[in-house]
Order: sequence, then C-alpha cells, then structure tokens
Amino acid sequence: MKTLIHTALLLMLVSMPARAQVNAGEQKPEADLPFTMTQVATFNLPWRIAFLPDGRMLITEKPGAVWLVTQQGAKTPVTNVPAVLHQGQGGLLGVFVSPRYATDHQVYLTYAEPGDGGSSLALARASLAIGEGTASLDELNVLWRDMPKGKGGQFGAQIAFSPDGQYLFLTVGDRQRMTPAQDPNQELGKILRLTLDGKPAPGNPMAGKTGAASVSLIDPPRDTELAKTAPVVSTYTFPGSNVAPAETWSTGHRTPYGLAFSPDGRLWEVEHGPRGGDELNLIEPGKNYGWPLVSYAANYNGTPIPSPDTRLDLAKPVIYWTPVIAPGSLTFYDGAMFPQWKGSALIGGMGSRSLNRITFDGKGGATPAERWGVGHRIRDVEAAPDGAVWMLEDANPGGLFRVTPK
Repeated sequence: MKTLIHTALLLMLVSMPARAQVNAGEQKPEADLPFTMTQVATFNLPWRIAFLPDGRMLITEKPGAVWLVTQQGAKTPVTNVPAVLHQGQGGLLGVFVSPRYATDHQVYLTYAEPGDGGSSLALARASLAIGEGTASLDELNVLWRDMPKGKGGQFGAQIAFSPDGQYLFLTVGDRQRMTPAQDPNQELGKILRLTLDGKPAPGNPMAGKTGAASVSLIDPPRDTELAKTAPVVSTYTFPGSNVAPAETWSTGHRTPYGLAFSPDGRLWEVEHGPRGGDELNLIEPGKNYGWPLVSYAANYNGTPIPSPDTRLDLAKPVIYWTPVIAPGSLTFYDGAMFPQWKGSALIGGMGSRSLNRITFDGKGGATPAERWGVGHRIRDVEAAPDGAVWMLEDANPGGLFRVTPK
C-alpha cells in the first residue's frame, strides 16, 4: 500500500506544472520607444486615473484634490472631497468608477483618513455630479475603514471589481508595521473581497467568521526581526464584531499598489518589496503570500529575510524584481491602438522610471516582455476608451501623458 501511495504522489508531482520564479530586476530598457508620449497637463503628486465612459478622466492628487480632466488637458476641480491626512505615503489615493456607473453615476475613493493617533485606510463612495464647468462628489459615504488609526505608510488602496461587477477587491497594505500582515484579526497586509457596499462578501475563504474582540497597535519597526517584539503602543477594542477574517481573500502582502483581472478572469497583483523583491502575484483565495515571513530581498537596513524557497507552504511570486522597479499600478490592455499588446499587463515603474509590459500564458504563468525607459516616475498607467495609454508621473509637478503608437 505504501508503494502505491508513494507512486501516486510521484505521478501527481510530475503532472503538476513546475514554474521557476523569474527575476526581472536586471532587465535592460529597450533601445527605442515604439510610442510617442505627449504631455497634456500637470498635477501635484497625482496618484490615480479613472476614465469615464465619454473619455474624460478623474484624477486624484495625494494632497487631497480630485480633478475632472478632458483629453485635451482642461481641468475642472471636483468639490466635496473628503478630508485626508497628506503625510508621507498617505493622502488621497485611488479613484474608481462604479461597474454600474451608467445607471448610478457613482465613484469609489480610497484615502488616508485622519483621526486620533494618525490615519487609516478608508473606502468611500459618492455620486459624481457634473454640470457646466462644475463637478462634485455628492452624498459621500464611508463604506469601510481599517481600525485602529496609527502611524505608517504603505496603504495599498487599490480596487479591482470582479468581472461580473458584483464585488470589489480592495488591497490593504501593511502600514510598515509588518507583522499584522500575518494576523487574521487585522485587515493590514491583506486583499479583501467585499460587496459593492463594503461588507464581507459571501463565499470568502473565512465567510461568517469573526476575529478577536481587540487588537494591538504597534508603530512601524525598523526591520522584520524587530517587528516580532515591537512594543504595543495601544489596544483597540472593536465596537461590534471584528469581521476581518470574513473579509479576507488573501494574506501576507506588503505594499499592494496594483490589482487587476486578466482577460481570462484571473486576479493579479503587484507590490513593493523592501530592498529588492518587488512581486507580481497570481492571487488565489485563501493563499498566504508570505510577507513579512519571507521575501526575495533584505530589509532596508540589511537585516536578512528568509527566502520564499525555504517555505513551501507559502505562495511565491510569479515574477519578482531585484533590483526593484517600484511598481505604481497594474492594468491589462485590451484596446485597439496597440493590438500587439492585447492581453498584456502594463506596469508603471517609479524607481526604474519605466513602462513595463508582461505577457501571460493563460495557465497562471507570466513572462517579462519589454521595459521601456520613459524618464519619469510612473505612478499610474490606464487605457482610455479609444485605446490610447495614459500615464501619471509621481512628482510635483507630475505630468499626465498620452501614449500613442509612433
């Protein structure tokens, strides 16, 4: 019997696809750009672009502004924006158009919400009202917020709507506190799957489960080793049930700045590593992606972190970057202007000042294609309804660029 079981296990392992993790960190930029970049406007630390059906854009600025922008660069300020804490990596972050925008005219915002002790990530929804030379966010309602508020950057703050438009996936960074990414009682360092109203979605891996009645807050430590014994600065008691476990789709994320569904329905994410180890991950329910237990990198101060190769129980990235590119966002291209890019992902590199294209095999594998040096820290990349690609520069002033074929 033991021989039969051993043989079956061997056959199963042989039949499973073996994919080595790809380090794309040393990839060199292409000699020439196959596109033209045209700057159409500038902003103060712009963060995200959201296209409306008519081709106009909503663009957020980290200090706290939202703009309605035409493709010619004309800017209209959007009023009734919520208060944010603009500090370090925090501020007004994401803007996303509702999957039901044609009928509800709603948009979602993610931002650092100020409060006692610092800030926390908040998810809000509002109706976008556009008039003659005016725009406003009406009936803004906070749907979800992480508690307790505290110190630290790395908010995540990216949304991807499910292909059927019924649910939203929200990335929540570890806030530089590290260890909460492995704590099932806290949303930090997780990807959440929520209803469009910000509630735990049915069918999640821990649907219906509640967490501890209280959680401990720590300040950001210097490295992953010190994080294990970081002093508790306060304890937060939830006023009701702690639904963090019921919200959680995946665990062990550091700085998840990009999240998008590929054309075949798979969910992909990009996140920053520390001193190395940026990651492209295939996100699957219930999986643990390792942070801060493992990384293809070291801490910023040089303190080692165990390699993902030492933990077969944790999900590995499909691609990683050492040295880093510092990914700003992730989008899948399905436009007409660049037919050769259809089905590819586009990732902006802030540290590498590049636009990066990734191809996919439809089986959960991905391969680095081109890296184009564009000379700007690319925070966001999005495709317009007409198929042009638009990029935001992480700077003040930061450019808005329209990218078209040469």
